[in-house]
Amino acid sequence: MSDNLLGIPETRLPVDPAARLLDEGVAADQVAAANPTSSLAWATLAEDALADGRTVEGYAYARTGYHRALDALRRNGWRGQGPVPWEHEPNRGFLRSLAVLSRAAGLIGETDEERRCADFLRDSSTTGARELGL
Repeated sequence: MSDNLLGIPETRLPVDPAARLLDEGVAADQVAAANPTSSLAWATLAEDALADGRTVEGYAYARTGYHRALDALRRNGWRGQGPVPWEHEPNRGFLRSLAVLSRAAGLIGETDEERRCADFLRDSSTTGARELGL
């Protein structure tokens, strides 16, 4: 059974050139500076910041990644709803940004934002939510 009960087409983002750089081991801050529209680079910075206990910094990075991802989704035909499948790897920057923003929001006590982002992630990709622990 499909999770896409409304029949809204999936959104599949184009390949993010930052992914290759991150895979090659280039530091996430350098990748984000060279590719500021990359939600994946910002999500990576956010995840690293939270892992290091830099909660406010992680929140700011996650929020940047989230907004960069929304811009990319809209440029690629997304109209505010519908599936953004985890299985399509270029979508993972968006999905990771949502997950890390949810976590960071929870850490600073912004529970409405934490819940909203977790719900948005699950609505976009149940597989992504499961993979990302939400």
